[in-house]
Amino acid sequence: MILERINILNYRNIEECELTFSPKVNLFWGNNGMGKTNLLDAIYYLSFCKSHLNAKDSHLIRHGSDFFMVQGEYIDSGSVATVSCAVKNRRKKQFLYDKKEYERLSEHIGKIPLVLVSPADNSLIDEGSDERRRFMDIIISQYDREYLLHLMAYNAALRSRNAMLKHPDSIDGTLLEILDDKLCTEAEPIFARRTEFITDFIPVFRDFYGSISQRQEEVSLSYSSVLQQADLRQRLASSLERDKYLGYTSAGIHKDDLEMIFDGFPLKRNASQGQNKSYLVAMKLAQFIFLKKNSNKTPILLLDDIFDRLDSERLENIIRQISSDRFGQIFITDTNREHIDKIIANNNNDFRLFAIEDGRAVSTTQNSK
Repeated sequence: MILERINILNYRNIEECELTFSPKVNLFWGNNGMGKTNLLDAIYYLSFCKSHLNAKDSHLIRHGSDFFMVQGEYIDSGSVATVSCAVKNRRKKQFLYDKKEYERLSEHIGKIPLVLVSPADNSLIDEGSDERRRFMDIIISQYDREYLLHLMAYNAALRSRNAMLKHPDSIDGTLLEILDDKLCTEAEPIFARRTEFITDFIPVFRDFYGSISQRQEEVSLSYSSVLQQADLRQRLASSLERDKYLGYTSAGIHKDDLEMIFDGFPLKRNASQGQNKSYLVAMKLAQFIFLKKNSNKTPILLLDDIFDRLDSERLENIIRQISSDRFGQIFITDTNREHIDKIIANNNNDFRLFAIEDGRAVSTTQNSK
């Protein structure tokens, strides 16, 4: 997939913007707070129908306006597609693909595969298992629609069960049994696909980390799920009294986790900041290759201020990786002009450089090769 052109109105601090991009490397340079991340977020929105910053749609509208609009023109195997979204205060969001509105926004997921690497990825290390499950779900959902449907159905049943558990004195036994059946039915294919995914993902991830670190450390990932140790139906039954007390469901695939391993120990307690950053970048580059293989489309790669806390050797190794023919269209932001110049020097592809200031982007340099 190639994003050829984007039009933005009133998105965060961007009042109005129309940009034409290189099919290979697009570089955004400027100080913090100028709008570089907001530009990438608008591109992300066109793939996932939401902001990667977890902001409500209404919070994305530029201060003083009552709507925002983002429209992108994409090229996919020679054909052109237009994706547009518009959000107005107190109105239903409009999301269109070639001027046709979706019945469900979930139908759009996977049409424009995309991988984002950003400082927010630290949450994979620092936060709870929700973030690591979300990492798996975002990848698998972009190439396996059945997985997404199972996940949505599971989460709907889980919400209903949790709502019932908040009122333990009035639980409907028949409805509880129906919800437990639904959770078990949907959990099995989710568990199977996550297991298959992580088995195939680990070698790709380890290879990228080795390239970044020059094989100085050993890394891996380990998937843990209640379904590896017990039958879910039995676990739901045995934990019912506890769930009534807690007011939520304490067992299920919504508690699955990924253990991040560094030199045989948990990453969080044993790695430096630079090693953490290398680990996360390797995960995201592996995500790109995995999506490319399984979706039969080349994803768009967004790299938001990723070079901080990396030594010069690891920085050079990452630039070498992303400059290879394995990757397609790339968008990179940075506040450090030296990093931008290194990327340009190592890049043999077509590129464009944009200067970003106060929500405005100006194309300063381009090179067609």
